[in-house]
Amino acid sequence: MVDAATEATPLTSRRPAMAGAVDWALAARTGAALVPSGPRTTRYSAEQVVEELSAASARAESPVREVSLLADDRAVPEARIVDRPGWIGAAADSMAQLIGDPDPDRGRFTGKPAGVQAGAMLAFLSTAILGQYDPFSGPDGTLLLVAPNIVGVERALGVSPSDFRLWVCLHEVTHRVQFSSAPWLAGYMKRNVEVLGEVGDEPLDEMLSRVLDAVRERRRGTREHSDDPADRGVLGLLRVTQAPPQREALDRLLMLGTLLEGHADHVMDAVGPAVIPSVEQIRRAFDQRRRRPGNPLQRLLRALLGVDAKVAQYVRGKAFVDEVVGTVGMQRFNTVWTDGDTLPRTDEIGEPQRWIARVLG
Repeated sequence: MVDAATEATPLTSRRPAMAGAVDWALAARTGAALVPSGPRTTRYSAEQVVEELSAASARAESPVREVSLLADDRAVPEARIVDRPGWIGAAADSMAQLIGDPDPDRGRFTGKPAGVQAGAMLAFLSTAILGQYDPFSGPDGTLLLVAPNIVGVERALGVSPSDFRLWVCLHEVTHRVQFSSAPWLAGYMKRNVEVLGEVGDEPLDEMLSRVLDAVRERRRGTREHSDDPADRGVLGLLRVTQAPPQREALDRLLMLGTLLEGHADHVMDAVGPAVIPSVEQIRRAFDQRRRRPGNPLQRLLRALLGVDAKVAQYVRGKAFVDEVVGTVGMQRFNTVWTDGDTLPRTDEIGEPQRWIARVLG
């Protein structure tokens, strides 16, 4: 069943805003030129890392299915082991498919300034991404593992390389299983991205009025306090400037991302020491690393790109999954993957019992 709020609607007074706004090919070239090199390693060691990550991604499939109780009859595709420029290129290709490339009829330089900016952001993000499942590339999606980043983090944490590599693969393979077990998810994401990119004919003064009202409410302390990271900082300002349809689409995407990441974190930890002997040590070290502030420039970039809000969302997502699974069990929790109506809402992600009452009765 399709979430009624995301069904296609006539766009007589709207135009696509994001389609054609970014030259993604230029973004990929820019990002590859700007990205810093990863940790130093010998050619032999690099080849060993690639082999072990490939094997770990295949090995992770069985425990992920056993813990999540999600299954399908699809063949397991091989993971792509990439370096930072490789991830940038894959991410740019995925965004081009999801949003669209510049329209050649609009001029030779259409999308190039935004392409340079997007490339700079991809270069920064490529230093932090350990892995990613891309549901929009190929018939079965693509599982990407960024080898230099995984090596860099495992060295910084001082954990077992083999255990850490499998732990990362458990997380990313969970995403692949989520999408293969609930094929409607990719379309749901794409529809909401399309809504997010639409621009209507709302007068500028109405948008500015919303922004000013929100600023006044926050200064006076009359705006209802929210623990949702999406309601604070740069992302919160973005939500205020959007018209209701776009704000609702953003909220749906944020809730979906929170669920997907929280579920993957739950699975990777629930697999347990029988598969990953040092899983508890890895989780403690990884969480401590997440909480480190970094240098001022990194903090600024994280704020501008919404990385801190994203991390906080994942923590909330895992807490949601932990409580629901602890209350009703994994089988009943999996009702969440039925359709858009069974996904947690913004008022439920922090109060899982509300979701249980609404969806499971």
